[in-house]
Amino acid sequence: MDLEARSLQPNVKAVLLAKLREYKSDLNNLKSEHKRLASANSNQAARDDLLESGMADAMSVSANQRGRLMMSTERLNESSDRIKESRRTMLETEELGVSILQDLHQQRQSLLHANDTVFLLLKKEQLHGVDDNISKSKKILTNMSRRMSRNKWIISSIIVVLVVAIALILYFKLSK
Repeated sequence: MDLEARSLQPNVKAVLLAKLREYKSDLNNLKSEHKRLASANSNQAARDDLLESGMADAMSVSANQRGRLMMSTERLNESSDRIKESRRTMLETEELGVSILQDLHQQRQSLLHANDTVFLLLKKEQLHGVDDNISKSKKILTNMSRRMSRNKWIISSIIVVLVVAIALILYFKLSK
């Protein structure tokens, strides 16, 4: 969960990491308290010895120890309940985190798809614009080619007329 929180955006990441640290510290505190209380249970023999040594003082000491034992048992039960509640809260938080990560993944996929779609549309528009430019260029080149051919014919005609005129002038000059 820590790794997933670190891979999120900074504004969400800071909030989630703070909550995560808080939950971890609560969990560690509850674990240490549970160990302390569990070790009290494991010392059953020591407790029995304490109760047996109290028989010497009879009822007053036994009642006092019994009261402390009941208070310890009650505290142990309360701590167990708090641990169970903390565990339930931790599981709910983890489920919520997983749900949020799934939503974020779906939103990321939607954004990526939208980005790809926009990119393709822009590319199509650019290609359409390029096609328009190519067709205009083609028309201009075709017109230039026609004008060039027409100019060649005109120049060729003028040259032929001049050659014929020179030939006629030479013919008349030499025949005189």
